[in-house]
Amino acid sequence: MSRKKRQPEHANHERWLVSYADFITLMFAFFVVMFSSSQVDKRKVGKLALAMQVAFQKMGIFDASNTKMPLSTTAPMPFSDSQLVENTPLSEALGRLASSPQTPPGGVPGLPNLGQLRREIERALAPQIRLKEVAIEARRDGLVLSLREVGFFDSGSATLKKEAEPAIGRLAAVLVPRTCFLRIEGHTDNIPIHSPTFASNWELSTARATNMISLFTAEYGFDPARLSAGGYAEFHPAASNDTPEGRALNRRVDIVILPPEVFPTQSLASSVIKAQPPKGGK
Repeated sequence: MSRKKRQPEHANHERWLVSYADFITLMFAFFVVMFSSSQVDKRKVGKLALAMQVAFQKMGIFDASNTKMPLSTTAPMPFSDSQLVENTPLSEALGRLASSPQTPPGGVPGLPNLGQLRREIERALAPQIRLKEVAIEARRDGLVLSLREVGFFDSGSATLKKEAEPAIGRLAAVLVPRTCFLRIEGHTDNIPIHSPTFASNWELSTARATNMISLFTAEYGFDPARLSAGGYAEFHPAASNDTPEGRALNRRVDIVILPPEVFPTQSLASSVIKAQPPKGGK
């Protein structure tokens, strides 16, 4: 009996399709997982953006009318339905406090008539504002009046210029009838001072603030309990110290009009000195 010849096995050239199909299946599963993860992250980011928006609205920085509340907190929240926190300069964001529904126009919480007070100060100090000797800015802690050195002090001196006294008198006439608290802050540029009177910028900045306190209490009858003074030296600049113009803006005395709940606990000064009425004219 003759044996049958074994036929040679036929080579299967399509076996690569099996590996390819497995690879495609794995890739499909990978992208499904990635897509699901991205939806979860988007939901979390949306909730975070909404929480930050609500918090900023309570602070008065974002307008309440811009809020878009989701119908469901369990469904993914598209970014278009949430107002993300913008990269807004701090001064501009704080300026929007006036639009808060809890605060009257131009106001700061705890100091409801700030808008009217600012207008009165601008009228009283109009010549100095026009000459850029005074700047007014609304901040979260109150209204800030920057009295720049060029209009109020000689270089390296803590004594108020004689020609600046009428402006301080007009400012005091606006502030005395009110019950707001004032924090007087002295600032310098970053150029060290060495004089027989002041050993450093700390002494100069503090002396300018305390001299302003003495003027308010002795000449205009301010209640000392409403006042505080602090020296900041060069460590809280308003502009860059790299240019003469910037250094000129940093040499200033800031009068901060504070809401009642801020004073006297809040102070960034290196030292805070409670003002006392001068005794015996000294």
